[in-house]
Amino acid sequence: MAEPGALGERVLVVDDDPPLRRMLERTLRAEGFDVTLAADGAAALVAVERSAPDVIVLDVAMPALDGLAVCRRLRGKGLPTPILILTARDAVPDRVAGLEAGADDYLVKPFAMQELIARLRALTRRGSETTRLLSYADLTLDVESRAAIRGTNPIELTGREAALLELMLREQGRTVTRERALAEIWEGGAEANVVDRYITRLRRKLGPPPLIRTVRGTGFVLRA
Repeated sequence: MAEPGALGERVLVVDDDPPLRRMLERTLRAEGFDVTLAADGAAALVAVERSAPDVIVLDVAMPALDGLAVCRRLRGKGLPTPILILTARDAVPDRVAGLEAGADDYLVKPFAMQELIARLRALTRRGSETTRLLSYADLTLDVESRAAIRGTNPIELTGREAALLELMLREQGRTVTRERALAEIWEGGAEANVVDRYITRLRRKLGPPPLIRTVRGTGFVLRA
C-alpha cells in the first residue's frame, strides 16, 4: 500500500541493469512514487535538466559516467535533491567516497525493497523540511523571510524580487521564460518587460560575478 505522504513524490532511478530498473519502477510506482528511469549517467543528467526530481536513486557502477561522477556534477550545479547511492561495494572507503561525492544515503546490493522505500521516504521528508532554504553557487535565499545572502553579503529584496529569485533557484539552471514569470508572479497582470526590469534589479543587488544570464528570445537562467 502506498503511504499517503509519499504519493506524487518524483523519484529518478538511474541504473544500467534493465531487470533491476524495471523491478524498481514497478515497486516504487506501487508505493505511490512518480518514477522516471535513466539507463546511464548521461541520461540521468539530461533527465534532471529536464525536470528536477524530489529524490534520486543512483547506481555507482555504470559505464562511461559512473554514479559518483554524476553525483559530483549535480552537486557542482547546486542541485539540492537528496541522492541515495546503490552499490555492490560495502567497504568503508567506498561508502566514504559516495558521501564525499555528495550523496545523502548509501544502500548496498542486494537490498530489501522495504528498506529502500523507507530510506526514500526519509530523504523526501528531510528534503521537504529544508526547502525554505534555496541555494545556488554562493547565493542562498530563505523563502519564508525573503532574506538572501551572497557569500557573506546580505541582500535586501522586495516581495516580487524574492519571488522571481525563488522561481529561478527552484529551476536550478533551467531557463525561466518571461511568460512563466508573468503568470506565476504577476498572475499575468503586467507587461512582459516588467520581468526584464526586475531581472536588472536582481543583477544589481546580487553583484558580481553575474549569476543571471539572458537566454535570447526566451527568458533567463541562473548560471555561475
